[in-house]
Amino acid sequence: MGKTKTESIPADVYIQFVRSLFDNAHMLVIGGACYWILGFMIYQRTQNLLFLAFSFILLPISLLRYFGIRSFLKTGGMIADVEHAHRLERSYIFKGCLQGLGLGALCFVSIYVYPDPFAELAAMSLTLATLVTVVARNYGSPRMVRIFSVTFIGPMAVALLLRQDAPSVVLGLMIFPMTFITINSADHVRNVLFSAVIGHQQAKSITRRFDRALNTMSHGLVMLGPDGRVAVANAEAAHLMSLKSADALLGRSIHGLLMRGVAGGMLAPKDCRYVEAQLTRALREGRDRKVLVSLANGQHYEFSAREGSQELGVITFEDVTARVEAEEKIRFMARYDNLTGLPNRAYFHELVGELMASGDRDRLCGLAVIDLDDFKSVNDTLGHPVGDGLIYAVADRLAAIAGQGLTVSRFGGDEFMLFFDRIDDESHLESLLDRIFAELQGEVDVAGHGLRIQASAGAVLSKVGGTDVDAMIVKADLALYKAKELGKNGWRLFEAAMDAAFRNRQLMKADLRSAVESRDLRVVYQPIVAMNTMRIASCEALCRWDHPDLGPISPGIFIPLAEEMGIISEISTFVLHAACTECAKWPDQTSVSVNLSARDFRSRDVIQKVRDALANSGLAAGRLEIEVTETALLDDKSLTRQYIEELKQLGVRIALDDFGTGYSSLSYLHKLPLDKIKIDRSFVMDITHNPRSLELLKGVVDLTRILGLTVTIEGVETFEQLKVLLHSVKPDLVQGFLFGAALSASGIETMSNVTWPFAADLRLAAKRTAG
Repeated sequence: MGKTKTESIPADVYIQFVRSLFDNAHMLVIGGACYWILGFMIYQRTQNLLFLAFSFILLPISLLRYFGIRSFLKTGGMIADVEHAHRLERSYIFKGCLQGLGLGALCFVSIYVYPDPFAELAAMSLTLATLVTVVARNYGSPRMVRIFSVTFIGPMAVALLLRQDAPSVVLGLMIFPMTFITINSADHVRNVLFSAVIGHQQAKSITRRFDRALNTMSHGLVMLGPDGRVAVANAEAAHLMSLKSADALLGRSIHGLLMRGVAGGMLAPKDCRYVEAQLTRALREGRDRKVLVSLANGQHYEFSAREGSQELGVITFEDVTARVEAEEKIRFMARYDNLTGLPNRAYFHELVGELMASGDRDRLCGLAVIDLDDFKSVNDTLGHPVGDGLIYAVADRLAAIAGQGLTVSRFGGDEFMLFFDRIDDESHLESLLDRIFAELQGEVDVAGHGLRIQASAGAVLSKVGGTDVDAMIVKADLALYKAKELGKNGWRLFEAAMDAAFRNRQLMKADLRSAVESRDLRVVYQPIVAMNTMRIASCEALCRWDHPDLGPISPGIFIPLAEEMGIISEISTFVLHAACTECAKWPDQTSVSVNLSARDFRSRDVIQKVRDALANSGLAAGRLEIEVTETALLDDKSLTRQYIEELKQLGVRIALDDFGTGYSSLSYLHKLPLDKIKIDRSFVMDITHNPRSLELLKGVVDLTRILGLTVTIEGVETFEQLKVLLHSVKPDLVQGFLFGAALSASGIETMSNVTWPFAADLRLAAKRTAG
């Protein structure tokens, strides 16, 4: 095999072909013996010494070839490289040429020089028999096959042609195709073996890649055969199962694998049965199914099962402890107040709603709202950290009496809410509240300050089937206002005499409806400042109502009224159009943010509402940001997601408002097409003195950053808070009273290109910290 030929096949395949020439060396001895016997028999028949000479020439040639092969095999039979293979092939061809020429000469002499019928038959038979072995033995060297074919058949054909009689000439000509048949047969065998070798190498390569992919997976994986036992497993599966190698998993059943956890005390038997049933069902039904398993050591494994091909079932599993803990942390942040650890407003509403929806609908329940008296003076005189300490002390005392039948929540600020699930009568509720107030009495030490707890409360007693949470809160609030009117430091139960307050509320509703219809509301804008420039990057549109008789009405009063009346969407439309119209007049770098209510997302009209506002104002869609509340997400997740995606198609940006105050879920961040997260002010309140709060805030910001979301932090009220945010948290945007009250549209336009006055102080503080 020459250099040109070997270039067409890989070197390792060529070496294997050359190696095949040195197999079956004993055949050469057998052939040599046959040559000697046949030559000697021809000599006996013809008494021609030339034939005896052939007999003694062919046998040594065969032995020479045999011992050459044996010598190669004794050295190990290994071919080091292509050059070594070339040398071995040349030596093999040289010795083969001698044998081919010897046999060819024997045929020529027996047919033409000293013709004899027996000598002719014997020589041709031996030559043709030898030719048969050429394909099987020498396919690895095309040159050897050609040389043998020519030296074996060529002299025989020439001898027949030289006889010049018709039969001999025809026979001589017919012998030539034998050469091509032999060569083509050898080529075919070589090509078939070449394909097999390449296929084997490819299969090994695929196997190696599969094995590498399998064993570098972060998930454990096992594949089950038709008998339900492990046929394939990877290294991570063995690691998670505390086995030394993947081979130790082979042949085990699902039951056997799970029972290892039971035997080690990591998995309860009932959990083992449940997981086995779920995985088996998934494999049987051909549907993906995931099962989360909590182990005794605090770890969490998630198993996924699906039906594979060729009756193989696939089970993957991974240690999801970090994910579960992160989700639990986020869930806790969403449900519980950061300062006190009590259920927050949204979670309290959810818990009470569930309690009221179950059990006897005719039973009595009670709700009380507790508000600390003169709490603002504590913050103003002693500072917010001391105020937070007082709130924590009150929450601690309330938590101590919470339990079966009593749910306690921090509603925000200095306000706490209590729900009594089952009350016998009015005197029962009164005794409970008296006991609670007695427990609250006394002084607490907060950072060296002796503070006396003083609170007012309002309560309401209602039949479960005749009220709802919101109605009870309204009545309790009215009772609280009455308690404060009567001198604070006490509590009042809602009475029929307080109906006047309801009538006033109804009058306010009528006035609000008139204000909305006559467009007597106005819109102001709270700056949202970029941390890197200390300039207004955006602003949040806020609705204000100036009552003709009562003066400015807090949004905290008229917005809930509007939601209760079902006209909140009309207010949203008014604010949206006003904000887009004003923003179109501002510099291009300033955008506007509008908060749409949960009610807006109950109808597809919200899409057209935003589209009309953009079209009428001429505002670029990218300068409008829609803030979505978690309440909207909870109403109908799938429908809300669809509307949000359609809004995104308009080009507007989407922000999740007040993240961390409601039933926040990682699924919102993962599934919804959000651009921004607005982190609630409750995360900022104590970051200047509470390292835990700071770390929690950093964790939330880092989590949102990983998802590629812009971060706005609300409620920045002090320069110290801003410095901490700059150095440790690094949000994209901030907003809060530190940057002043909400501005008019013209005020925003004026301030758009103005750097905030304390930006220089902030940079100086940053340099000092860095130094």
